Amino acid sequence: MPTTIKTALRFEGVGLHSGEPARMVIHPAAAAHGIWFRRADIALGDRMVPARYDAVRQSPLCTRLENAAGVAVSTVEHVMAALAGCGVHNALIEIDGPEVPILDGSAVPFVTEILNAGVRRLAVPVRAIEVLRPVRVGRGDAWAHLGPSDTPGIEFTIDFADAAIGRQTKALSLSNGSFVRELCDSRTFCRQADVDAMRAQGLALGGTYHNAVVVDGDRVLSPGGLRHADEAVRHKMLDALGDLALAGAPILGHYTGYKAGHAVTNSLLHALFATEGAMRVVLCDTQTAARLPGVGAAISEIPAVA
Repeated sequence: MPTTIKTALRFEGVGLHSGEPARMVIHPAAAAHGIWFRRADIALGDRMVPARYDAVRQSPLCTRLENAAGVAVSTVEHVMAALAGCGVHNALIEIDGPEVPILDGSAVPFVTEILNAGVRRLAVPVRAIEVLRPVRVGRGDAWAHLGPSDTPGIEFTIDFADAAIGRQTKALSLSNGSFVRELCDSRTFCRQADVDAMRAQGLALGGTYHNAVVVDGDRVLSPGGLRHADEAVRHKMLDALGDLALAGAPILGHYTGYKAGHAVTNSLLHALFATEGAMRVVLCDTQTAARLPGVGAAISEIPAVA
C-alpha cells in the first residue's frame, strides 16, 4: 500500500547556496497525490512545484525543480532521498523560500523526524515503475545505467584525486530499510578549493564545516572527521536515490552510476521514460511491495551521529 506521514514535520535551517533562512513543513497527503512542493512565500500565481524528473532545470550543484510559471525549489535531493528511503510516497512540502534547508548536509534529520512521526498506510495498491530493458546515458567519462531487477538496488563508483576521498565503490540493495542503516547519515562533500571558487561566484554561502565534509588533499577539514571511511560514495548514492525518486514512484530496477552527478541521473530518467518498452507501471502485490525501499525501516537503526 502507498504511504504518507502521520503528522506534519517542521524543519528550519539555511539554504546551502543562498545562506538564507529556510523553513519547511512536510504535510501528510492522500493516495495518488505524489510529492509536491508549495512555495508559502508566494501569494499570487502558481506556487505548486511537482517533484518530477520532467520539472528539473539544469543546475550544476544541486537538483532544482521549476514549474511552468518559473517558481522554483532547489537542493531537493536530500529530502527526496529521505522520503523515498523511508517509503513515503505522498506528501506536500511547504517551504517559505527557494531552497530546502541543508541541515547537517545529510538526510538523517529528515529520516529521524519521519520515523519518529511514523508512516501511515493508505488503502490502495502501491504503484511502482518496473524496468524492463536496460537504459544508459553518459556525459564525458561519467555515466549511469538502469537495468531490470526484482529488488531495487544501487551501485556507485567515484574517483577523486584528493587522497582523503580517492576511488570508492559501494553496492547496496535498497530493501529491508537499508537506506536508513547505510546511507542516510552520509553528508555532502567538496574540496576546499571548490568551496573557495563557489563562494567567489556567490554560491555555497550557507556551507560550513558542520553541514559538509570538506577535504584538502589528504586532510578532512570538518570537525570530527568522517562518519564512514567511504562516506563520500555513500552520499553520492543518497543523492542518486533522491534524484531517482523524481520518477514519481519507486523503481523496480538496479541503478549503477560512475562519477554520475544530478544531471546524469536526471538524463537517465528521461531516457527511461522515452525509450519504448524500457519500463511499465505496475501495481505491486504483497511480495513485491515488501521489497520496496523503506519497508522495514526502523528508527533504532539510524546510525548515531555526532
